[in-house]
Amino acid sequence: MQLSKSWRNKPLFRRQGDVRFRTGLEAANLLVEEARRRDDHETQFIDSVESTMQCLSPIFERNPRYAFVAKQLMEPERFVQFRVPWLDDTGVIRMNRGYRIQFSSSLGPYEGALHFGSHVNSATVKSLGFDQVFSNGVTGYPLGAAVGGSDINPFDKSEAEMQRFCQSFMTELVKYIGPDVDLPTMGMGVGEKEMGYLFGQYKRINVKSSSGGSPFLSFTDPTAPGVGVVHFANEMLQDKGDSLEGKRCLIIGAGKVARSVARKLIEFGAIPLTFSDSSGHVYEPDGIDDGKLNTISKIKDERGALLGRYIIASTTAQFNDPESILDIPCDLCFPCAAMNDITEEAANQLADNGCTGVIEGGYSTVTLGGRKILKKRGLLYGPHTLTMSGASIYNALGAGATEKQFIEEVARIHREAKTTAQEFNARGDLFAGANIQGFLRVANCMLNHGAV
Repeated sequence: MQLSKSWRNKPLFRRQGDVRFRTGLEAANLLVEEARRRDDHETQFIDSVESTMQCLSPIFERNPRYAFVAKQLMEPERFVQFRVPWLDDTGVIRMNRGYRIQFSSSLGPYEGALHFGSHVNSATVKSLGFDQVFSNGVTGYPLGAAVGGSDINPFDKSEAEMQRFCQSFMTELVKYIGPDVDLPTMGMGVGEKEMGYLFGQYKRINVKSSSGGSPFLSFTDPTAPGVGVVHFANEMLQDKGDSLEGKRCLIIGAGKVARSVARKLIEFGAIPLTFSDSSGHVYEPDGIDDGKLNTISKIKDERGALLGRYIIASTTAQFNDPESILDIPCDLCFPCAAMNDITEEAANQLADNGCTGVIEGGYSTVTLGGRKILKKRGLLYGPHTLTMSGASIYNALGAGATEKQFIEEVARIHREAKTTAQEFNARGDLFAGANIQGFLRVANCMLNHGAV
């Protein structure tokens, strides 16, 4: 990293007088204040910026020029919002909002998930897009960062309604994506069926519907994110001289990622205990085996089906007992559901019940306050910046990649994040190491590109 101390004398902002900084921490605070001034209503985005800039302050201390790059990076290259009109089964016109934020193409073509859910709004998309920059950057692959989605709830719609919605959504989105331009991948509420509907409409509109001989929008293995989460968890435990064997694992969520996490945990000899959704949680005191997991998957694969139905098929499962899923004693927790699930209170609750680590299986499932509690109480923490890169690894390696190659890539990325954290005096902090590593890769390219 080339040092350039003269940049400390230059104004970071020129607003009602020149604003300079003396230390890296001061630069980080100025950047957070600027984000708050411009987007004060977007609390999720502010939280993402604040937690990331705290990690990057040692870089700004060593080379002040990077603070100016971070200022550029806080603003996306392009943010598209559009209406998505569609007909429901009764013939009534329904309306939703669609989004695609293309945050950075410094490293390569945009790539990132699509999320469908009533929680999706401009602040959510902007926050996830900002985080995606570092998540894709840390992999070392030529990947830009983008995120998109819609505020539709896919779980209370029929298949015909979702097909019509996806076709309307893609009719507008097609103007901004394409092979070697922007590759949307599966995310919250977007599975194989939704991606199939989206690709079907894409190829009706666009002549070029493949890249390198493979169909566009068809690379992602739906199990890749969950498999990646578990492999990262295994690497983190092996680094501590431990393993997943025999670990009792609390899984929050019941979507495709949560179930693929459970499947892989069983392969490693761990014991998944729970799943949860909007109806509550199911708890198997003796663990969930392949047979029980197949039953749960059969239920959840049906659109809109709730987990409570599993009680009919199991004589040992407990439903909403205990009242809070976090009261169940466990060794590891894998939050694979909503954003901001693990708050300060939740982190303390997990630690009080014997949990020794939290591995994110979803996007931003641990809040800024939650991360501080995990660190304070000495729990192992696997940040989504690292753990949710499974889909990117799979896409980069290609469909013909073996699991051995996948594991080797996970080990490399984990090793690089760990080494970077040590280099910047954040030993053991993978969240800081991953963000710093991802930022440096993106920032060094941006420095070569100039004011773009």
